[in-house]
Amino acid sequence: MIEIDPMKPLDPRRRALAQAGVAALRKAGVAFGDVRVLRRERQWLQVKGDEVDLASQTLDQGFAVRALVGGAWGFSGAPALDEATVARAVAEAVDIARSCAPSARSAVKMADAAAQTGTYRTPRERDPFDVPDSEKLDLLFAASAALRTDPRIKVARATAVAMRLQSALCNTEGTDVEQEQLVCGGGIGAIAAADGEVQRRTYPKDMEGDIHAAGWEHLVGLDLVGNAPRVADEAVALLSAPVCPAGDFRVIIDGSQMSLQIHESCGHPTELDRALGDEISLAGASFLTPGRVGLRYGSPLVNLYADATTPGGPGTFGWDDEGTPAGRHDLVKEGVFVGYLGSRETSARIGAPTAAAFRADSWSHLPIVRMVNVNLAPGKWRFDDLVADTDDGLLLATNKSWSIDELRLNFQFGCEAAWEIKKGKKGRLLKNAVYTGITPEFWGRCDAICGGEDWRVWGWMFCGKGDPMQIIHVGHGCAPARFDRVQVGAKR
Repeated sequence: MIEIDPMKPLDPRRRALAQAGVAALRKAGVAFGDVRVLRRERQWLQVKGDEVDLASQTLDQGFAVRALVGGAWGFSGAPALDEATVARAVAEAVDIARSCAPSARSAVKMADAAAQTGTYRTPRERDPFDVPDSEKLDLLFAASAALRTDPRIKVARATAVAMRLQSALCNTEGTDVEQEQLVCGGGIGAIAAADGEVQRRTYPKDMEGDIHAAGWEHLVGLDLVGNAPRVADEAVALLSAPVCPAGDFRVIIDGSQMSLQIHESCGHPTELDRALGDEISLAGASFLTPGRVGLRYGSPLVNLYADATTPGGPGTFGWDDEGTPAGRHDLVKEGVFVGYLGSRETSARIGAPTAAAFRADSWSHLPIVRMVNVNLAPGKWRFDDLVADTDDGLLLATNKSWSIDELRLNFQFGCEAAWEIKKGKKGRLLKNAVYTGITPEFWGRCDAICGGEDWRVWGWMFCGKGDPMQIIHVGHGCAPARFDRVQVGAKR
């Protein structure tokens, strides 16, 4: 459960600006309007070898105004924090809406919502922005040094990332909320090369590593230094490992890879603006067009849900960017598609519940439908027992590459590592594993899901969508799962 404090304001100035903007919207006679005042900090530190490879810290702040007039939207904002600029932006947003109303294809309708009040803060032990850069770099350099165990390790990198988002949101219906969302994490990676062969291993996963809605303690808890020797050893071992064979296999997919599988083949296609055809930029549309509720999406073991209250989830908050309170919403129930991720506007168009999935990455962008934490409900298996139950198969681990078509149906994922499973035992390390599938068929072949301590949240810092593109943080709770008769190929 997330904790909402109804009596603890974060920044009276941000809140006062939002309230002043809403007062101006009411005076202008809008059907609906809201004002978001936002401050965002991001930091990315990365070392390669014994040098700093990247040191970036950005600060962005401003406000945004939405006005609904005559069934059409107007939007304005500015990188400023004063009432005079807010007043001008309100007038501009109202003028834009009035100008657009005569040419609108249909009048905007919004699902009803109760007014919200309160304050939400991400739980943390230590704010990463309070940690000295020297302390962060000491950790990263130690992890990088621990990766360089063999001359064949040509690149050793360690990364730390953090983001702090502070906002106030008020609307003409009486919503008045403040939030401080915090994410932190990182990871390590080793690239090995010899005799024309190049391989890599990462931990906890590739790209920015693993992030959580938490403080600096999350990155410390990942124990990058302690995991570095194993990562390096596997990168070197992959150089001489056999190529993963091709064919139809029973596969166990590890948790980090499952998180991206969920993201691409479940999270994005259930976004309702895609399903309605309103949003097809960058990441495509969706095969889950309206009327597909009830579609057989997977086996009866598959239960997928959106949950913006998941502890530690980067997609966890108190309210989305139109004031809908965070909650849990089923997407796939016992293998059947039952619901979308939507906003008040998109949900009203199909008469569906609103799923608190309307978010913007900054003050300068309109909110759009974005996945939150999309989770695969845990099963009853323990990982070791699942391996023991697999007579002949493969274990696939850690994403290396991915591709999926514009409808989110046909996909291909490459993995950093694979292992043979023979007679219930994990065997030889294999390289260059690639698997493919069609979304409903693939999920229909799920015959076992782990649970208990094997279930955890995986966080992603940079999910892109929209035009202009917006980058946002998301999470996926999952555990290793097994799938029967998956097409595996070999990428040479």
